[in-house]
Formats: sequence, C-alpha cells, structure tokens
Amino acid sequence: MNRADCFRTLREFDLADIDLTALELDNFGNWPAWAKAVAMALLYSVTIALGFYLHIENVHQRLADAERAERELKQAFETKAFEAANLDRYKAQLLEMETRFGVLVSQLPSQTEVPGLLEDITGKGELNGLRINRIALLDEQTHNFYIELPIAIEATGSYHDLGAFISGMASLPRIVTLHDFQILGDAATAPLLEMKILAKTYRYREEDDAG
Repeated sequence: MNRADCFRTLREFDLADIDLTALELDNFGNWPAWAKAVAMALLYSVTIALGFYLHIENVHQRLADAERAERELKQAFETKAFEAANLDRYKAQLLEMETRFGVLVSQLPSQTEVPGLLEDITGKGELNGLRINRIALLDEQTHNFYIELPIAIEATGSYHDLGAFISGMASLPRIVTLHDFQILGDAATAPLLEMKILAKTYRYREEDDAG
C-alpha cells in the first residue's frame, strides 16, 4: 500500500466499521484496509515527527555552535584590532622599559667594580667625619638575574656624622641598600657612637656566574 492508497482509504473510512477486537499485531497482513491505513498513517506521522525533531535538534546545535564561534571570532578580532591600533604605543612603552632596565642595570656594579664601590663607601664615611673600623664583603647571595653582595660596615663617629653618612649613601652612583642598624654608645667615649650596619649592593648575574 503506497501513501496515496493509504490516504484514499482513510478518506473512505467509516467509524462504524471499527472492530478493534479483530486486530492483532501478529496478524497484520489480514487487517482490514482501514486498519492498515491507520497504522501506516500513524507510523508515517511518527517517523516524520521523529525525523523532523532530530533534524531540528541538530540544526539548533549547529546554530548554537556557529553563534559561539562567531562570538569568539568577534572577541579575537576586537582584541587584535585594539592591539594593532595601539601597536606604536606598545612599541614606545617597550622601548621606555628597555631604557629604564638599562639604567637600572648600569647601577649594578660588575664584579670588577666592587672594590671601587668599597672605596667609595669608605670615602663617604671619612668625608662625613667617621672612622671606618671595618668594611668587609660577605658571601654573595645568588638570585634569578642578580647577585646580592652583602657588605659589613663598622664605623665610629658622632650621631650627626652617622646620620650624614647614612644620608650620603643614597648619592652613591651604584644601588646600595642599608639593613640591620646597630648603634652602640659608651660613656667613656661619648659623644662618639659605634655603628654596625649591613649594606647590600647588587650586580647583574652574568653567564659565567656559577649557581
């Protein structure tokens, strides 16, 4: 029974002819024409509905994927467009950073310049009226791209002279930080005070530095 015969049978179908007790699934071949037509119509409708639903569901999923990809592409385009529009500014910022980094690196003494730095510190102390009792370079501390050089300093002078020496350390051409202040006084040597301080300078870590 083709689809045209099925629909023609349904049009000619009379409800008075219905006898459901005579319909058995295992005897489908002997069903009356109207029953076969109804069964075929239902099967056809279910098949069409199921296929339509699956097709629409697949289309919806593909549409959602396409919309998501479109949003991602728009975001990527906006990001690249912004970067392209600001490329010159980024280059200028990079050049400025490189310049600043170069200035900072130039303030880190190389290994050969450390003795000269010790002489500068000694000279700064003597210039401010201090007596440098001890200045010694301690063990180096290695970090990612620089090496820390601790310097133990012991000096004697008046409170004013010690303060002037501390302030003067900031004017050194190399980066020097001061830590662990100790100022000791003795009535027998007043008004002179003894200062112990740990100064730290830093040098750029070169390729041949071990560790």
